[in-house]
Amino acid sequence: MVKKISNLREKLQSLVKTYKNAYMQGAVADYIPALAEVNPKMLGVCVATIDGKITGAGDYQQPFSIQSISKIFALVMAMERLGDSLWQRVNMEPSGQPFNSIIQLEWEKGIPRNPVINAGALLVSDVLTSHFCASKLAFLTFLRSLADSDAIKIDNHVYQSELSHGNRNAALAYLMKSFGNIESEIPDLLSHYFTQCSIKMSCQQLAQSLLFLANKGVNPRSNKLICSPKDTHRINAILSTSGMYDQSGEFAFSVGLPAKSGVGGGVVAIVPNYGVICSWSPPLNKFGNSVAGVNLVADIAQELGLSIYH
Repeated sequence: MVKKISNLREKLQSLVKTYKNAYMQGAVADYIPALAEVNPKMLGVCVATIDGKITGAGDYQQPFSIQSISKIFALVMAMERLGDSLWQRVNMEPSGQPFNSIIQLEWEKGIPRNPVINAGALLVSDVLTSHFCASKLAFLTFLRSLADSDAIKIDNHVYQSELSHGNRNAALAYLMKSFGNIESEIPDLLSHYFTQCSIKMSCQQLAQSLLFLANKGVNPRSNKLICSPKDTHRINAILSTSGMYDQSGEFAFSVGLPAKSGVGGGVVAIVPNYGVICSWSPPLNKFGNSVAGVNLVADIAQELGLSIYH
């Protein structure tokens, strides 16, 4: 049972104030130079509920690079296109290795451990590139429809930065192709992947866009079925075990919500039958997760009594 907080906005404002200096405990991602240019003091949080309420504090309406959070939307599209045959090309197990590990992919003959580590996300990008004549436009259109906003755009500066520093992702893609697990041409695949990671959205837009995962696959704003209840279950399960990189086990243990982070500093957490929490603060911890963002989500979940394991 979710606790009722009559002054949720005040609570969020208080938490933002509490963690405003937490950014000093982390460091912005610098292996993508464009991300290193972001103001580390930015901090926002938003709670969107399936009954239509939006509550935010701080910089929750400021767009930022969603990076790996984009993997959720790509997975939804790939599952819709391939159905169960997708799971013959990518597994659904936690990796236990860094999110961009090449060694594990070599051991397992080009089959990624799950679709939210980089190799798995590149495989999903291959599915989209192979099955849509204009995959990048299809992806952007999908996000705009979920957020009900045509203002969502690709940050070309981030895209070019990723393209210039994406050699490790290229290595993962070429390795999978050598095992016959990639269908499209690698430059096309990488262009799609870097494009989806370079999309900018705010905490509010992300929280609203993912409400269908809290509502058995139905977008509560449009009443449209985005994915089946079965696939919604599967996506939330993958996020629970693997969505927070090598901190996924700790996050499940301490917070108990399906979640996904991105190296742009965003964190989204799905609360089934309630809504979505999204936080943003660019400086990251050693796992690649937002220092302040993780703390914000954890505190809100505790305050509201939110956990799928209760």
